[in-house]
Amino acid sequence: MASVLNISAYLFTPIADPAALRPVLERRATERELKGTILVAEEGINLFLAGSATSVRGFVDELREDERFAALTTKESWSEDAPFRKMIVKHKREIIRMDRPAIRPAEGRAPAVEPRVLQRWLAQGHDDDGREVVLLDTRNAFEVDHGTFTGAVDWRIEKFTEFPGAADAHRDDLLGKTVVSFCTGGIRCEKAAIHLREEGIDARQLEGGILGYFEEVGGEGFQGECFVFDERRTVDARLAPTG
Repeated sequence: MASVLNISAYLFTPIADPAALRPVLERRATERELKGTILVAEEGINLFLAGSATSVRGFVDELREDERFAALTTKESWSEDAPFRKMIVKHKREIIRMDRPAIRPAEGRAPAVEPRVLQRWLAQGHDDDGREVVLLDTRNAFEVDHGTFTGAVDWRIEKFTEFPGAADAHRDDLLGKTVVSFCTGGIRCEKAAIHLREEGIDARQLEGGILGYFEEVGGEGFQGECFVFDERRTVDARLAPTG
């Protein structure tokens, strides 16, 4: 029976002291014998953790006691072994690099689409106003190759910093349509949707990303598996390791 709890979580929230926070988080994670990666930056926190359920949830509960992280939500899955070899905590310039410092999700998110709403739109072939829905995959090409939503637009980018340029090049293709940006867990598509809206595109993000969709809906409308950045490599619509 799978006994290792894996979580992924991120939150865009102002952190004035990310360099000072880094060793604090490292100590807490190490004391709980967790493995994974935590990134902290002035714009927020991004984490992937694995360990016993008690240790993982205890770490998150303690983190939420800090008002900056009170709104943090996690996505859970289980595995027989920890998909990380060690615990790494890093202070970064961005928790997801886009090289667009003016884009600050903590100051205002783009509208979001809940997984079950997207499920309905996919089934009916349009949004609730009758407009064409364009699913835009904001992930890197090698991730998309493992699986994506049926009919999704894929610009074959190799790294997320290429997304703004690709969006500018394809802007006219998206005008007048309802664009839903999506990614693995929500962090990239959150920045992507903001950029698209600044370009005059009616964009919104898939709440919780692919993993959130799998958790609430399952694999309906999705072909293949979802690439994840740990030793599991990919997970299926039940969030079970397949790699």
